[in-house]
Amino acid sequence: MKTASIHELKNELNALPPAELMELCLRLAKFKKENKELLTFLLFEAHDLQSYIEGVKAYMDEEFATLPASPYFQKKALRKTLKGVNKHIKYAAAKEAEIELLLYFCHKIKQSGIRLESYTVLNNLFQQQVKKIKKAIDSQHEDLQYDYLKQLEKITDL
Repeated sequence: MKTASIHELKNELNALPPAELMELCLRLAKFKKENKELLTFLLFEAHDLQSYIEGVKAYMDEEFATLPASPYFQKKALRKTLKGVNKHIKYAAAKEAEIELLLYFCHKIKQSGIRLESYTVLNNLFQQQVKKIKKAIDSQHEDLQYDYLKQLEKITDL
């Protein structure tokens, strides 16, 4: 079966009556948890992005509170947390949210006391996030770039 393009789907959805469109959305939400989460974000949380970001930060706080002592398990826990953060970044689809959440993630890594210089894998994970932050900062307005770069410098200098 050939998958339709976004343009074709958009045209077809425009032709549907609202009741049928609602049925399709609900059916789509039933099949995959990620679809349900995205629909929840779009309906209930997209209007207040800052409180959504705060909620994701609270999720990160919980994850970092239960961080294991072993570097191997720390790596696994950090990757799991980062996977969740990236999912929320994808839902928000805003560079500001991406920057804020990744800055907070890096800040929590530094604050947790993980010795990055001793563990190459953890250090690489941290450096990859710093690169992603820098790339996202480059797409911002000059004033925001300055503010975000200052925050990034604080984190990388710790």
